[in-house]
Amino acid sequence: MNPDLTWVLNDVLQVPGARHAILVSADGLLLANSSEIGRDDAETVAAAMSSMQSLSRAVAPFIGTRNPGRWRQTLLEYEDGWIFLIAAGTGAYLAATAAADVDMEAMSFRMQQQVTALGKAMTTPPRENAGSEI
Repeated sequence: MNPDLTWVLNDVLQVPGARHAILVSADGLLLANSSEIGRDDAETVAAAMSSMQSLSRAVAPFIGTRNPGRWRQTLLEYEDGWIFLIAAGTGAYLAATAAADVDMEAMSFRMQQQVTALGKAMTTPPRENAGSEI
């Protein structure tokens, strides 16, 4: 089963200034992309975002503590905008781009909300009775 996850990405893009969003596996495979970015471009970005989170984890000790804790988010700033990268559960990441004047707090908050919703949608509760009589 390969569920359609575009609803997660489309909701992230409701923040004024948001441009594109992708869902990436830890090994760099594209899981889903918003309609504003073509599949080929999204696959290239997915591979790069996987590498970016790996680099972010590798430089964590640079913050100056013995145990920097769990990686939460990477922000990249460019003259014309931002790239946000956050964990989206075990082995997945949500990346989004936005204009330079985006409300960064609103963008980050919306992404966190969608990651939480995604986790709930992808979790299947254990069945009490699988249909067999024991």
